[in-house]
Amino acid sequence: MDGITIPQGGAPTAYKMLIGGEWKSARSGQVVESINPATEEVIATIPHAEEADINDAVEAAKEGFKVWRSFSWKKRQKLMLELADRMKHYNESFAMLDTIDSGNPYTGMLGDAEKAPDEIRYFAHLASELKGTTFEAGDDIVCYSVREPFGVVGRIIPFNHPYRFAAKIAPALAAGNAVILKPGETTSLSALEFGKLFDGILPPGVVNIVTGLGHTCGSAIVKHPEIMRIAFTGSVPTGQAIMREAAAGMKRLSLELGGKNPMIVFPDVDLDKATTGCIKGMNLARSMGQSCQSNSRVFVHEKIYDKFIEQLVAKVERLKIGDPRDEKTVIGPVNNKRQFERILGFIDSAKSEGATCAIGGKRSFDKGYFVDPTVFTDVTMKMRVAREEIFGPVVSVFKWSDFDMMMAEANSTEYGLTANIWTNDLTNANKAAKRVQSGLVWINGSGGRPPGIPFGGYKSSGIGKEGDLSDLLSYTQEKTIVTNLL
Repeated sequence: MDGITIPQGGAPTAYKMLIGGEWKSARSGQVVESINPATEEVIATIPHAEEADINDAVEAAKEGFKVWRSFSWKKRQKLMLELADRMKHYNESFAMLDTIDSGNPYTGMLGDAEKAPDEIRYFAHLASELKGTTFEAGDDIVCYSVREPFGVVGRIIPFNHPYRFAAKIAPALAAGNAVILKPGETTSLSALEFGKLFDGILPPGVVNIVTGLGHTCGSAIVKHPEIMRIAFTGSVPTGQAIMREAAAGMKRLSLELGGKNPMIVFPDVDLDKATTGCIKGMNLARSMGQSCQSNSRVFVHEKIYDKFIEQLVAKVERLKIGDPRDEKTVIGPVNNKRQFERILGFIDSAKSEGATCAIGGKRSFDKGYFVDPTVFTDVTMKMRVAREEIFGPVVSVFKWSDFDMMMAEANSTEYGLTANIWTNDLTNANKAAKRVQSGLVWINGSGGRPPGIPFGGYKSSGIGKEGDLSDLLSYTQEKTIVTNLL
């Protein structure tokens, strides 16, 4: 295989899709431009796949599935571990590629790149758990179940963690499926480069990587009659559209969607740790708040509210904003122009509705999609900034004194992905953890997820879990076999 290509400026690099082990342009010849969000320069073009291209990918995946399905779980495990070993030699290259393509700072993307092989490795080792069940049914009957892969499955990922999320093909592969992977249209480069690493390890067609816009390429994957299992990570509106499109085919879906996640701070905390945890929980240093699990609403007890704001603002003020390739940079640009304008629109609406901007609230530079990290106080739950997912470096801080009223506000959005509780009192910690409507709750911590724990939300934040045994099993269908002994 060739090395990992990183656009160096000048003429845009022309990428192709991976279909059946071959690199192909879209049948239409159309392309989508990939823009460096730090410079607003076109750095690459990617094919704009449409229905005909997805049909090609499905046919290739069906052939790949025949081979992959014939392998024992032990052989699939061996090949996946070989892939993981190969991936770890390219951590720095993938980190820099994602930095240029997504705008996320290099340090954070290096962390992502280091975790991507672990995703493959974890599910490779979990493949032995693809077990059925035996049932007692009498002396004359043998009854048992087996787990079988779907065949061809679709995996659609967003722009915020491009390479790391591309590795989320792991459970589908471990379960014996062939995969059609669609990365975000603004951050497809690392997924396509990832495809180079399959050469000589995965049989052709086992993983196919297609690119293009969601309403054409993504929609064609969801609607295809031979793709019965779809996994999507992204926004609630897009997840709802996928549910509508998938309904006609009775597709099996897992949806990891948005969040408007609360951080709840009790008065007994160490303020230095809590304010540092607030910044970490916002994912400012890794993705400028462009994370579904960011704690974008912070509920601080009135006894420490003023001091909390003072320390939080002081720490945010020290965050270095600039070139995301610089290892000292903490805040890079947001990913794309549409997101940039959307975030600024939320900031303007918060100001007009009466929120106080304690810091930030503006564009950072004349060039690039940079937004100053922003802290709002005097926010009420009637404001857009308090209710809707911003997906950017904006946090709203609320003052509370009554626990029940605060919990009602924390649970008052349509979302329920994560929550973050800070206190030294185990009673308060567990009371809040039981009351909060979130799929994952951290107590005195921000964002870390040990391997193997389930991740997924309540309410509109999604369907299903990722990252654990149930994720692997969700890529299988259980068949029960009843044998009468004659």
